[in-house]
Amino acid sequence: MALADPGPVPSGAGPRGAEAEALDAYSSVVVAVAERLRPSVASLRVGRRSSHGERAHGSGSAVVIAPDGYLLTSAHVVAGGDGGTAGFPDGGEQRFTVIGSDPLSDLAVVRVGGAALTAAELGDADTLRVGQLVVAVGNPLGYGGSVTAGVVSATGRSFATRSGTQSRLVESVIQTDAALNPGNSGGALADWRGRVVGINTAVAGMGLGLAVPINDITRRLVAALISEGRVRRAYLGLAGVRRPLPARVARFSQRPDGLEVVEVVEGSPAKAAGVRPGDLLVAFDGSPVQSAGDLQRHMLGDSVGRRIALRVIRDGTAIDLTIKPVELPA
Repeated sequence: MALADPGPVPSGAGPRGAEAEALDAYSSVVVAVAERLRPSVASLRVGRRSSHGERAHGSGSAVVIAPDGYLLTSAHVVAGGDGGTAGFPDGGEQRFTVIGSDPLSDLAVVRVGGAALTAAELGDADTLRVGQLVVAVGNPLGYGGSVTAGVVSATGRSFATRSGTQSRLVESVIQTDAALNPGNSGGALADWRGRVVGINTAVAGMGLGLAVPINDITRRLVAALISEGRVRRAYLGLAGVRRPLPARVARFSQRPDGLEVVEVVEGSPAKAAGVRPGDLLVAFDGSPVQSAGDLQRHMLGDSVGRRIALRVIRDGTAIDLTIKPVELPA
């Protein structure tokens, strides 16, 4: 039976005018980012070698960050493995080895040999705005070079990581609704210019993905992984929570909050410095402290063994202390 001609399309049906232009613009941006970034995103097959050969261990994604073979991925992707195979969208495959891994930031660096690679441009996640378009490229469920798009749902999120007995909050995490699935971990989250602003790390739920931000701190971590194979961290031996400062102190210090010390570990640098539970920590090495994240930003290797000024508020009075951080055990 022949179908009847439906006649002319009613006015207003389907995208027209400005709507069609907006749709074309959106598609053009995603296509441009995908074409620029896909050659720089590899799919990883992770394995562990033994006397019986190599055994498959897991899979994920990685982003080329240097043309001489360095790729950035998630630490949990390569955890328990010592190498494997990196596959690229052009069909090429290369062996990789793990150069360094840092479970407390969920970042790792691997390296392949052979031909020069196309490195992705790294951006700055600190400039992201909620609602901004982002594009994810990775290897979900084994489908290499897959592209999805969405928006920045939120910034400033955090999630807990652990390495042995040590735990840490990864701060300033990017939340996105770009579709992420197992295998996207270690892949790229890019802005509309194709600059990598995050390394996808977790699928937290339907329409809720998380990415470790690319910023100055990340660059320092990556440099340490490449040069030393690990990240040295400073240890103070205190735990704290964000608390509002007394009104008079807030006016004087020109900030609303401080970090209230709730625990000081016996025998720790904080104990030796005279820090007490109940103190409000407001400055570390001359920089303002309002949260645990502010303090964690200083806990990299260059703080180890150095005498550093602390300012705390105790019973409404500012007190200056000196602390000498030690290295956090691996």
